[in-house]
Amino acid sequence: METLKIIHLCPVTGNLLTLVKRCEWRGIRVEVSDEMAAGNLYLIGGGCELHKDFLIEQRDKGAVFLGVGEGYELLGSLGLLDIRTVEGEKRFVGNVTATADFLKPKTIVGFENHSGRTYLQGETKPLAIVSTGCGNNGEDKTEGARYKNVFGTYLNGPVLPKNPHFADYLLELALGHELTPLDDEIELKTHQSLVGKAY
Repeated sequence: METLKIIHLCPVTGNLLTLVKRCEWRGIRVEVSDEMAAGNLYLIGGGCELHKDFLIEQRDKGAVFLGVGEGYELLGSLGLLDIRTVEGEKRFVGNVTATADFLKPKTIVGFENHSGRTYLQGETKPLAIVSTGCGNNGEDKTEGARYKNVFGTYLNGPVLPKNPHFADYLLELALGHELTPLDDEIELKTHQSLVGKAY
């Protein structure tokens, strides 16, 4: 049986549960650990004690990373993403709709709640382009970041239950092959109901 190893270096969230269930529904075995170790997919949250060199090595071997909120900013501090974050005077709080060209459907939705202002640098690209909400900094319409298989986002709520197509994209990268489609009619209806929803 195929096995996916998830390292969750943050409290258990709906993002972890979403990844686990979407694997189980396909008959894929999942191992979950909260200890620093080699894995296929890493979930990064705030307040983690991380080992920079080890994680960069895992990134360069093709491991997939998702950092959310403070975890997104931490990916920059560790050098896994080339981003710069400064403290803002106003907190960005509310619903976000953005477009990610590499996803199908292309929309991604979530809830932002952050005072950090993040700016992308070097080869780091935006995760998505904002149509509703503030995104990374309220200036350039970018939301989140991506480099190699490393993804960061300010979208909470959590983000993966609201965006099953993004969850599957991460899983396909981590497993190295396309996944058998699931019946996501209810999940995608929920997703669509949030598209364009204002603050």
